[in-house]
Amino acid sequence: MSPSRLGGQATVYTRPLARLIEQLQRLPGVGPKTAQRLALHILKRSEAEVQALAQALVDAKKQVGFCSVCFHLSAEPVCEICRNQNRDSTTICVVADSRDVIALEKTREYRGKYHVLGGVISPMDGMGPEQLHIQQLVRRVSQHDIKEVIMAISPSVEGETTTLYVGQLLKPFTKVTRIAFGLPMGGDLEYADEVTLARALEGRRELD
Repeated sequence: MSPSRLGGQATVYTRPLARLIEQLQRLPGVGPKTAQRLALHILKRSEAEVQALAQALVDAKKQVGFCSVCFHLSAEPVCEICRNQNRDSTTICVVADSRDVIALEKTREYRGKYHVLGGVISPMDGMGPEQLHIQQLVRRVSQHDIKEVIMAISPSVEGETTTLYVGQLLKPFTKVTRIAFGLPMGGDLEYADEVTLARALEGRRELD
């Protein structure tokens, strides 16, 4: 068996194990050593456990899509947050990614609804306004009684561009605020702790 090169070092793996390690390395944040450790751990599990993991991956890929209202990840046409009658339907928090929804929900401070843009405006990455769920947001705000839209986009150059662009589109219809960040420029919402995010929500200010 010829050696497979992973992580720049020649290491002998049997071909199926090499393929597993290579696929695991495709996951974000997983380097060669972590991929090897995960692969070896999987091989130690029972066949039933591995089958369950494989089935969970396939089911998630097949069944999880996007909410038709807010574009958060959902296995139903409309997600649980949008269906929840106890949430404040007059307030919408705009985020870039579903990971940001999860981070904000952990604070247990926000009781409104969400709108997931699906990214930020970044011409270098081929992401313009037309690639994001911006027009759907404008229609949603203009056609319903929305008292406030909270812009909760991570503080980066692209995030700032997106916040200002979306804010200008929404100002004719409602009050637009932005959360106050206790985060460095370039920080991500998903990595902030719950206290920082809660204070950011409390300290939000109206968009200029």
